[in-house]
Amino acid sequence: MKISPEYRSKLSAVMAALKKERLPWWHVWRELAQYYIPKRYIWLTTPNERKNYVSKNVDILDSTGTNAGRILAAGMMNGITSPSRPWFKLRIPSFEDDLDQDARAWLDECERRMLRVLAESNFYNALAVMYLDLVFFGTAAVLIYEDHLSVIRCYNLALGEFYLSQDDRLAVNRVAREFPQTVEQLVSRWGVENVSEAVQVKYKAGGANLLEQVMICHIIEPNTGYNYGVPKHFAFREIYYETSSVESDTVLGANGFHSVPGIFPRWEITGNDSYGTGPGLDNLGDTIQLQVETRRKAQSLDYMIRPPTILDQILQNQQTSLLPGGKIYVPSAAQIGAKPVYQIAPPIAEISQDLRDIQIRIQNGFHNDLFQMISQLDTVRSATEIDARREEKLVRLGPVLERFHNEALNPALNRTFEAMQRQNLLPPAPDSIKNQEIEIQYVSILAAAQTAVGVAPTERLLQLVGNMSAVWQDLADLPDVEELVRDYARDIGVKAKGLRSKDAVDKIRQDRAQQADMQQAAAAAPAVQQAAQAGKLLSETQVGGGANALQQLLGG
Repeated sequence: MKISPEYRSKLSAVMAALKKERLPWWHVWRELAQYYIPKRYIWLTTPNERKNYVSKNVDILDSTGTNAGRILAAGMMNGITSPSRPWFKLRIPSFEDDLDQDARAWLDECERRMLRVLAESNFYNALAVMYLDLVFFGTAAVLIYEDHLSVIRCYNLALGEFYLSQDDRLAVNRVAREFPQTVEQLVSRWGVENVSEAVQVKYKAGGANLLEQVMICHIIEPNTGYNYGVPKHFAFREIYYETSSVESDTVLGANGFHSVPGIFPRWEITGNDSYGTGPGLDNLGDTIQLQVETRRKAQSLDYMIRPPTILDQILQNQQTSLLPGGKIYVPSAAQIGAKPVYQIAPPIAEISQDLRDIQIRIQNGFHNDLFQMISQLDTVRSATEIDARREEKLVRLGPVLERFHNEALNPALNRTFEAMQRQNLLPPAPDSIKNQEIEIQYVSILAAAQTAVGVAPTERLLQLVGNMSAVWQDLADLPDVEELVRDYARDIGVKAKGLRSKDAVDKIRQDRAQQADMQQAAAAAPAVQQAAQAGKLLSETQVGGGANALQQLLGG
């Protein structure tokens, strides 16, 4: 695909600027990978080091940090986006209390279909890797493309492979990466007519040339300012080109998107940083200390068990064996022996205790005490106490959950919904909510527990009013109980169809009042009938003088 040499030069300039901005972070990530999960991130090593990093974990003697990070990642996966239970719901915020049955049924059906698409794609597999990146490195990246087989398809980008930048709202709006592809892969995807002349020559030569790797550059950025053949109605564009190609007027291809085709969550960011920090960096000092002390403890034990020894010179050229059961032959008159050069008595118990303290600090730093709280309780506790402890610990994850919802789950679900709409996989919306904005509410375990912290004041208020109204009855008139209960149900994730609409409630109350009036009238009917019969009897009783008893009673 031919483009202006000026545009191709601007792409290269963007890549150079992104590389410069990321360089300090590359060194940070490299050290994090070195002490946590080196085998997964060879992009963070130099070519000469990759052999050691792939073959073994050379710097990890105690795996507490690695295991603690994996527990946190697994806990977040299960607590936020568990594949085994619904973790979000759709709603129309402006009409939450006035939705008709068709609208509620449509929202429920959309939720069901979206959950099925997510389950049948590789979405959850990609999230599992993303959580690891987020926990250890504080930054993760997943591209989400439409797919003709599974509706969506997710691709995890490795740390060290990609570059990020953000807009004025501190949201990621540009992502770039460099990755290798073989000549055969390149031609298979883009066609022989779109690759460089050098790749065409290798492809036509065939044989081992097909397996030679070519470095590819991939940039996703706002579709403004330059024309790369992407229509202007697309908000974002992506461009692929060969990094090493000397041809300055070609790119492999370009595509357009209405939104960024991916999610790029950060654990927390500082100022205008495009990359985030997380528990991995927070606990790096303790993790390094743990490895150093573990090595020193092993060395101390080695000196105690196998100290350096002094041997008589006569044994210098003799075969010696200091192992249990070994034999050494010397002249009968020789006074020969062996003794340690020096003996040490390291405080092994104190070192072991210090190592346990460091391990606990690392586990707490990765919030393992939150996700393993019940199993670590010394005694059986009540459900109320367990909930109170969980809510107390969740305060630490509150900002993280909010950022994760905004930077990962919201764009992922929006992109899934839009892909399903374009592929006609959603039912037609009812006229009552057509063209209305749809809002996402998260009802996962962690989201619900976090929300429970916010609804606690409502519970305390209703309990206080309930107790005090026994003494001051007028106090019961103060809270609008119906609105409080509706807000409470919404905040804890109760589906809208689980509550009656205001009109339905009013009708039930009217029917109840009408029924009560009828019952009261029915109860009063016998007395009225008896009075009528008594009046009739009095009117028929003659007392003389042309008057009856009723007239005499009434004074007439």
